[in-house]
Order: sequence, then C-alpha cells, then structure tokens
Amino acid sequence: MTQWAPVWRVKIDGTDITDSVLANLSITSGRTNIYAQAQAGYCSVTLIIFNQAALPYEINDTISIEVQDTAAAYVPIFGGSVVDIAVSVSQVGSSAYTQEVTITALGALARLQKALTDGVLTQDFDGDQIYTILQGVLFAQWQQTPAALQWTTYDPTEQWQNAGNTGLGEIDQPGNYELAQRASNRTIVYDLVAALATSGLGYLSEDAQGLISYSDSTHRTTYLAANGYTDLTANHALGRGITIKTRAGDVRNDLTIKYNTNSSSEVSDTDQASIAEYGELAQIITTTIKHQADAEDQAAFYLSLRAYPQPIFDSITYALTNPELDNGDRDALINIFMGQPIALNNLPPNMSSGTFQGFVEGWTFRASFNQLDITLLMSPLAYSIQAMRWNDVPINEAWNTVSPTLEWQYATIVS
Repeated sequence: MTQWAPVWRVKIDGTDITDSVLANLSITSGRTNIYAQAQAGYCSVTLIIFNQAALPYEINDTISIEVQDTAAAYVPIFGGSVVDIAVSVSQVGSSAYTQEVTITALGALARLQKALTDGVLTQDFDGDQIYTILQGVLFAQWQQTPAALQWTTYDPTEQWQNAGNTGLGEIDQPGNYELAQRASNRTIVYDLVAALATSGLGYLSEDAQGLISYSDSTHRTTYLAANGYTDLTANHALGRGITIKTRAGDVRNDLTIKYNTNSSSEVSDTDQASIAEYGELAQIITTTIKHQADAEDQAAFYLSLRAYPQPIFDSITYALTNPELDNGDRDALINIFMGQPIALNNLPPNMSSGTFQGFVEGWTFRASFNQLDITLLMSPLAYSIQAMRWNDVPINEAWNTVSPTLEWQYATIVS
C-alpha cells in the first residue's frame, strides 16, 4: 500500500503560477494510429483565481505542467505554448466571487505545422536529413540575436553546438535508410519531416519538456534490449474500459513502395494467402528511399505486419492515486514516453491470452482535485521490432551471453 496525491507546479513563460488552484487538467500526447506520425500534443488546464488581478500570461507564452513523483521531485508531463485563454466567473457570493481561467496549449510539433522551408537536402540518411531541416527551424539564427545582448549576460556554460536551441531534442543520427536528395520546393516543415520519418520507418515525437525528437527504425529494438520492459498488471488498472481492438481496416496484402525521386521507381509485394482469405487490400506508400533493395525490405516489412489483423491495445487506465499501485509503477507512468516498452499482465484470458507486450503510442492524463489518471494506447511488439543493426549491439556484449542455439534469422535483438 503506497499513498500518493498529486502536487502540481504550473509554469507559464518560466514563472511559477502560485496564486491559483488547479481545478481540472487534460493532456493528450503521442498518436492514435501506428501508421501515422504523431500530431502536436494538446493540453487544457483550468485554474481557479480569487484576486481578480490582471492575468500575467498571454497567447504564445511557453507553458510547463509538472507533478511530483513519489520522491517529491517535480516531473514535467507537458511542455508547449499557450494558444487560447478563456476567463469566466465561476461562483458569486455576497462579498466576493471566484473566476476560472481555462488555458489551452499545444505541444512542440505545432510549431512545425506553421513553419515553411525550401527543404533543400543532399542524399543522406533519414536521421541526418531530419536534423538538417529541424535545426534550421529550431535553432536561433545569428542575425536573430537581440542587438542588446552582451556576452557577459549569456549563460557561460552553454555549449556552442547547442546555443540557441529552442526545441530540438534527441535525433537518431545518421538513421538506417539512405534517402534521395531534394531540390528547393517551398513546403510546410511538418509535412516534410513527417514524410522523411515515414521513409525511414521511424517516427517523430515531442517530449514533456517541449522538445521535438526523431527515433529511427531500430530505436525501439535497441532501447528494449538495453532497458527491458516496464512491467504492469491489469489488476491495478481501472477494470472498466480495458479495450483491445482488432480491425479489418488495418489489413493490407498488396503493398507498393514508391522510392527515389522518380515517380516510376516502385516495388511491390503481395501475400497470396491473405488475399485468398480477405480479398485484395492494396496500398501505395510514397517514400524518398534512394535504393531499390531498401524499398523491397520495407515492402516485405509492411506486409509482414499488415497481411493479417493484429490486436492493438486501445485503452487501459490507471488511477495514479490508487494505493495498490507501487511507487515504481507509479513513477514509470508519470514519466511516460512514446515508445516505452510495456509488459501488461493479468488480463482476462480472452484478451491477448492474458498478457500483452508492446510499445506506448499515445496517452492521456486527466486530473481533478487530488486525482490523476492516465490512459494508455499501445501497439503490439511486432509492429515495431526490427532487426538490430550490427553497430547497435552494446559494446560490452559478450558472445557467451548469446544463446548458442539462436538461429541467425531470428537474431533481431542481442541483449
């Protein structure tokens, strides 16, 4: 039995909001569809104010939502920018009244949807191309430096390579797929980097500090090998609403991958057994992959995932104030991130045979007075696990730790 209650800290434009009470909170992050890139996170927070003073924040201010973990350390669970502020009178008495301020904020990826780029790229790997585009948007340019800025007032510990970073997080470089060059053609930054991420079989994400990251096609395999699963039990979840979905709309058994910059460059792959069972269900995926062999590998990978329906864990909710939840699990859920490997046990036997292993794709925090819940959406392990690259194997790995009966064709993870 571990007692815990949420203690909040809200920062707007870097300043703690201390004269308000957090009444309600909803945060949605990640993605709801494994086949699409993540969209900007969404946050709605309602504060109760009593003094009717002028609001010290405004549109476009940065916002950070933090909650204490079980060690009483503040952990950020959302970072973004304010896009909407609504003030309303909530209660009226004979001598005073209270107001509610509802603040709506969007995560870091929203910045990319309103930024333009010429998108000039040389032939390079997916991670390197994404870094090239994002650093041009998320790093301050020399000519943008305020004229009154003095060296003596600048942070002396700042490293040159990271100076002026306004939102660039961890980018897996170089990546695993070589992509074609791109000529100058004005486009929305989000559309371009999402296409590059899809071409590399990776994904974009935003973290709780408001930083944008890119994970390449073997990122999850490498992380799982190094860190293992977060083990959870369904016995500690809210039983009502636990949902696993299997959808006919996910099935594809005739795949065409367009690659390179030549519209006629394409490869195809089919699963005849799936076609016989479900009928022909085709899809064309447009990429900028440079080499035909890589395009063929991706077609085979997509087909292996989608030729037959697979269950997706659509919803499971944990009340973080539940005393049955141990501190380790509670902290792991507070520190949730896209791609976190989860082993979920003690499900009903007719749901994934009682055990589900997969990766977090999206989540929603909901809070009210002394209450904080989190709802997870997860994809199955097979949707993300790719064979580990030779140079991804931990440098301290020894041959005698690998099973002598492991067949090469099944050696996707070495840990």
